[in-house]
Amino acid sequence: MKLAMTTFASVLIFVFSSLSLVGAQQQASHGSGDMSNMDMSHNDSAMPGMPDMNNDGSASAMHAMEGHMDMGPHMAMTAVRKPQPGDKEKADQIVEAARKVAEKHQDYKLALADGFKIFLPNVPQKQYHFTNYTYAFEARMHFNPDHPTSLLYQKNGDGYKLIGVMYTAAKGASEDELNSRVPLSIAQWHRHVNSCMPPPDKKNEAIGPDAKFGLAGSIASKDACDAAGGKFIPQIFGWMVHVYPFEKNPEDVWSVERQAPGHMD
Repeated sequence: MKLAMTTFASVLIFVFSSLSLVGAQQQASHGSGDMSNMDMSHNDSAMPGMPDMNNDGSASAMHAMEGHMDMGPHMAMTAVRKPQPGDKEKADQIVEAARKVAEKHQDYKLALADGFKIFLPNVPQKQYHFTNYTYAFEARMHFNPDHPTSLLYQKNGDGYKLIGVMYTAAKGASEDELNSRVPLSIAQWHRHVNSCMPPPDKKNEAIGPDAKFGLAGSIASKDACDAAGGKFIPQIFGWMVHVYPFEKNPEDVWSVERQAPGHMD
């Protein structure tokens, strides 16, 4: 079991390392993002969420098709619901809680002191997830807006600038359960799906604009993955939703587009 956990953790790290590198390449091609001053002081490679090693005979983690835009074959969204009485008030309360947490952790060193750990700090990313694994485990059972699974930061010189928070839910959560946490008339939860892990001799094909494997790859079905010699993973992480509480407009606070792989901030 320990070997299986280690192997799958390595798989997840590789997937998101390659996905992050794709984003970094896109940033470089647009002339944005200075990654020359990467903070190497924290080398935590843990997954962005509490792992569940007993689901579907493989591992999954809490940590990335319907929506405001086409998210592609690797990102599935909850359906938008009709507004119900109390939805806005509930969403506003969540934003206020998220804002308080964000304000408290403007200094990323305070986040580290409070138990949040950086996911892949040495890999250039558009958003760095500082994850609290105690909160991630808690989120599998119930929703506490004061305990986001991750804090979202952008690289800022030698440090980080906090831009938002991420809440998570279990992989098997229904849309009704997600709606009870954050109204689906206000926000859309997402999950990362249809990933094809490359065989050892094709790992380089999970990186770059023409990638075939991983969460940025062109392969998005089990048949195609099997034909390419890869390992198909229907869903890697549980459900997640980002909140950008410092934004002014609701569509920016609950931005779906900003959560999409490859989106440029």
